[in-house]
Amino acid sequence: MISRAQRINAFINLGKFITNPQSEPIIEEWIARANSKNNWFTPENVARSLNALAHQFLNADKLNAWAAQYPEPASSQKIGVVMAGNIPAVGFHDALSVLVSGHILLAKPSSDDQMLIQALLNKLVDIEPGLEEHIRFVERLNDADAYIATGSDNTARYFHYYFAKKPNIIRKNRTSVAVLTGSESSDELAALGRDALQYFGLGCRNVSKLFVPAGYDFTKFYESIQDLDKTYLHHHKYFNNYEYNKSIFLVNRVPHYDNGFLLLTESKALVSAISVLHYETYESLSDVEAPLKEQAEKIQCVVTNAEITTAGLIPFGKTQEPGLTDYADAVDTMAFLAKF
Repeated sequence: MISRAQRINAFINLGKFITNPQSEPIIEEWIARANSKNNWFTPENVARSLNALAHQFLNADKLNAWAAQYPEPASSQKIGVVMAGNIPAVGFHDALSVLVSGHILLAKPSSDDQMLIQALLNKLVDIEPGLEEHIRFVERLNDADAYIATGSDNTARYFHYYFAKKPNIIRKNRTSVAVLTGSESSDELAALGRDALQYFGLGCRNVSKLFVPAGYDFTKFYESIQDLDKTYLHHHKYFNNYEYNKSIFLVNRVPHYDNGFLLLTESKALVSAISVLHYETYESLSDVEAPLKEQAEKIQCVVTNAEITTAGLIPFGKTQEPGLTDYADAVDTMAFLAKF
């Protein structure tokens, strides 16, 4: 069995491979194949995701400091991982956690992201052949000793039913919100636009709802994100969603704001449709803390520069740059894996 140091070194070298200019032809092939399989995975977004993995997850100092916080488990177990596929390589952190812990990964990638996850893990084995016996791609997870599963609220019920008899982490739908005060700079609002729209708003770390002061004027926000228009006007899937949602608002006479590619409408709901942001007004910042606390299990990130007391606070523009300890659903995956 290879040591933890060897396993960590393999991931560090994977990060170096991703960022090495000589790897560019292979990386470009990965990007093209991922985009061919899933049109939501634009070349820009796949490249952005791979770059984030290399710098946030596969950096030597960060990876060693992270792993050092956790003891090695007493024995190596088979961990079944059901991966999401909403944004490129979103299941990679779970794979990294299982393998750095010393367990055997039984990976079931989403059909929407199968190619990229397989490419990354196959390259990892090329770098460290000793990991080959620790990585299996499977259709069924019957042999697993424990489970990590990510999906919707509906699939979570299925996971709870089938995986209940063994240790598990089961994740449900989450989303992110922003709390604005009206004092935000144009740069902060432009960064908020990225928090909402990167990866077309498909991730749990994407902002889908704004809390704004009563009487808030959205003009400055729209002006700050206007240079994103070409990206979203020219992506047919996104723009089809925009036109559909706009027509629904118009037919049903739903009050809304519109800048040509992003719709804003007032709603108590946290989750919004693709191309739509919900907003809710408040009289005092203290009024916002109660709904954030009540819905904490549904919120991944809270983007703001306001002084409020709540979990998950993140600066503008940083939602899509999670670090190794930014665990999905705030459940420490490595602590779970260290128990066996």
